[in-house]
Amino acid sequence: MIERYTRPQMARIWTLENKYQKWLQVEIAVCEALAEDGRIPPEDIQTIKQKLLSVSRGSRKIEEETQHDVIAFLTNVAEHVGPASRHIHEGLTSSDVLDTSLAMLLSEAGQLLLEDLDALLAVLKRRAAEWKDTP
Repeated sequence: MIERYTRPQMARIWTLENKYQKWLQVEIAVCEALAEDGRIPPEDIQTIKQKLLSVSRGSRKIEEETQHDVIAFLTNVAEHVGPASRHIHEGLTSSDVLDTSLAMLLSEAGQLLLEDLDALLAVLKRRAAEWKDTP
Protein backbone atom coordinates (compact mmCIF):
# COMPACT_ATOMS: atom_id res chain seq x y z
CA MET A 1 0.00 0.00 0.00
CA ILE A 2 1.32 3.44 -0.92
CA GLU A 3 1.32 5.85 1.96
CA ARG A 4 -0.41 9.12 1.09
CA TYR A 5 1.90 12.12 1.35
CA THR A 6 0.45 15.44 2.36
CA ARG A 7 2.45 18.55 2.91
CA PRO A 8 1.12 20.80 5.69
CA GLN A 9 2.26 23.94 3.86
CA MET A 10 0.17 22.98 0.82
CA ALA A 11 -2.89 22.37 2.95
CA ARG A 12 -2.43 25.78 4.59
CA ILE A 13 -2.34 27.52 1.20
CA TRP A 14 -5.86 26.34 0.38
CA THR A 15 -7.51 27.30 3.67
CA LEU A 16 -10.35 29.79 3.77
CA GLU A 17 -8.23 31.98 6.04
CA ASN A 18 -5.43 32.20 3.47
CA LYS A 19 -7.93 32.88 0.68
CA TYR A 20 -9.27 35.84 2.63
CA GLN A 21 -5.72 37.04 3.28
CA LYS A 22 -5.08 37.06 -0.46
CA TRP A 23 -8.31 39.00 -1.01
CA LEU A 24 -7.12 41.54 1.56
CA GLN A 25 -3.76 41.82 -0.19
CA VAL A 26 -5.48 42.50 -3.51
CA GLU A 27 -7.79 45.12 -1.98
CA ILE A 28 -4.90 46.83 -0.16
CA ALA A 29 -2.76 46.90 -3.32
CA VAL A 30 -5.58 48.58 -5.27
CA CYS A 31 -6.17 51.08 -2.45
CA GLU A 32 -2.44 51.89 -2.35
CA ALA A 33 -2.45 52.52 -6.10
CA LEU A 34 -5.50 54.78 -5.77
CA ALA A 35 -3.81 56.63 -2.90
CA GLU A 36 -0.69 57.19 -5.00
CA ASP A 37 -2.97 58.58 -7.68
CA GLY A 38 -4.49 60.97 -5.10
CA ARG A 39 -7.90 59.32 -5.18
CA ILE A 40 -7.78 58.18 -1.55
CA PRO A 41 -6.81 60.62 1.22
CA PRO A 42 -3.61 59.65 3.11
CA GLU A 43 -5.45 59.31 6.43
CA ASP A 44 -7.98 56.92 4.86
CA ILE A 45 -5.30 54.69 3.33
CA GLN A 46 -3.58 54.49 6.73
CA THR A 47 -6.85 53.50 8.39
CA ILE A 48 -7.57 50.94 5.70
CA LYS A 49 -4.14 49.32 5.94
CA GLN A 50 -4.14 49.23 9.75
CA LYS A 51 -7.65 47.89 10.16
CA LEU A 52 -7.59 45.40 7.31
CA LEU A 53 -4.81 43.50 9.06
CA SER A 54 -7.30 42.46 11.76
CA VAL A 55 -10.06 41.35 9.40
CA SER A 56 -10.36 37.63 8.99
CA ARG A 57 -13.35 36.06 10.64
CA GLY A 58 -17.01 36.78 10.26
CA SER A 59 -17.38 36.62 6.50
CA ARG A 60 -18.77 33.06 6.48
CA LYS A 61 -21.70 34.00 8.69
CA ILE A 62 -22.50 37.01 6.51
CA GLU A 63 -22.16 34.83 3.40
CA GLU A 64 -24.97 32.60 4.67
CA GLU A 65 -27.23 35.66 4.52
CA THR A 66 -25.96 37.29 1.31
CA GLN A 67 -25.22 34.12 -0.68
CA HIS A 68 -22.23 35.92 -2.21
CA ASP A 69 -18.71 35.37 -0.91
CA VAL A 70 -17.17 38.68 -1.99
CA ILE A 71 -20.15 40.78 -0.81
CA ALA A 72 -19.95 39.00 2.55
CA PHE A 73 -16.21 39.65 2.69
CA LEU A 74 -16.64 43.34 1.84
CA THR A 75 -19.45 43.72 4.38
CA ASN A 76 -17.18 42.25 7.03
CA VAL A 77 -14.35 44.55 5.94
CA ALA A 78 -16.63 47.60 6.09
CA GLU A 79 -17.67 46.69 9.65
CA HIS A 80 -14.00 46.60 10.70
CA VAL A 81 -12.67 49.58 8.77
CA GLY A 82 -15.51 52.06 9.15
CA PRO A 83 -16.06 55.12 6.90
CA ALA A 84 -12.72 54.73 5.09
CA SER A 85 -14.03 51.44 3.70
CA ARG A 86 -15.90 53.40 1.02
CA HIS A 87 -12.65 53.31 -0.98
CA ILE A 88 -12.23 49.54 -0.77
CA HIS A 89 -13.18 47.61 -3.91
CA GLU A 90 -13.45 50.88 -5.84
CA GLY A 91 -13.29 50.16 -9.56
CA LEU A 92 -13.09 46.40 -9.04
CA THR A 93 -15.39 43.53 -9.82
CA SER A 94 -15.65 40.38 -7.77
CA SER A 95 -13.83 38.58 -10.57
CA ASP A 96 -10.91 41.00 -10.31
CA VAL A 97 -10.40 39.99 -6.69
CA LEU A 98 -11.14 36.29 -7.17
CA ASP A 99 -8.98 35.82 -10.26
CA THR A 100 -6.03 37.77 -8.89
CA SER A 101 -6.10 36.02 -5.53
CA LEU A 102 -6.43 32.61 -7.22
CA ALA A 103 -3.35 33.40 -9.29
CA MET A 104 -1.52 34.26 -6.06
CA LEU A 105 -2.62 30.98 -4.46
CA LEU A 106 -1.61 28.97 -7.52
CA SER A 107 1.77 30.67 -7.56
CA GLU A 108 2.29 29.83 -3.88
CA ALA A 109 1.28 26.20 -4.46
CA GLY A 110 3.42 25.98 -7.58
CA GLN A 111 6.45 27.14 -5.63
CA LEU A 112 5.97 24.29 -3.14
CA LEU A 113 5.64 21.79 -5.98
CA LEU A 114 8.84 23.07 -7.57
CA GLU A 115 10.67 22.71 -4.25
CA ASP A 116 9.44 19.13 -3.96
CA LEU A 117 10.50 18.38 -7.54
CA ASP A 118 13.98 19.75 -6.81
CA ALA A 119 14.21 17.46 -3.78
CA LEU A 120 13.02 14.49 -5.84
CA LEU A 121 15.54 15.20 -8.58
CA ALA A 122 18.34 15.34 -6.02
CA VAL A 123 17.33 11.93 -4.68
CA LEU A 124 17.04 10.46 -8.18
CA LYS A 125 20.46 11.81 -9.11
CA ARG A 126 22.01 10.36 -5.98
CA ARG A 127 20.33 6.99 -6.47
CA ALA A 128 21.27 6.87 -10.17
CA ALA A 129 24.91 7.46 -9.26
CA GLU A 130 24.67 4.88 -6.49
CA TRP A 131 23.31 2.17 -8.81
CA LYS A 132 25.01 3.18 -12.09
CA ASP A 133 26.97 -0.07 -12.34
CA THR A 134 24.00 -2.35 -11.65
CA PRO A 135 22.87 -4.27 -14.75
